Amino acid sequence: MSLAGAERRLCLTLGALAEIETALGCDGLASLAERMRSLSAVDLTVVLAALLRGGGEEVLASGLAQAPVDAREAAEAVARAFAAAA
Repeated sequence: MSLAGAERRLCLTLGALAEIETALGCDGLASLAERMRSLSAVDLTVVLAALLRGGGEEVLASGLAQAPVDAREAAEAVARAFAAAA
């Protein structure tokens, strides 16, 4: 995805999945799947940051709240990352 002026890699690693579950307060994949259906802006930021870290984009993930991000593009990129991992 293009983010903060460059192409970025999102990757749903096991570590990213664990980070997302913990941050969103989910106790398993079923709970996470339900929560992912209606993400708030805060939730989307958490998920996107975890996927960026999974893709090796640690610096951007750490400053994501201040980065210029189109919310629709971010949500679509998150959906693609989860679909690619399925």
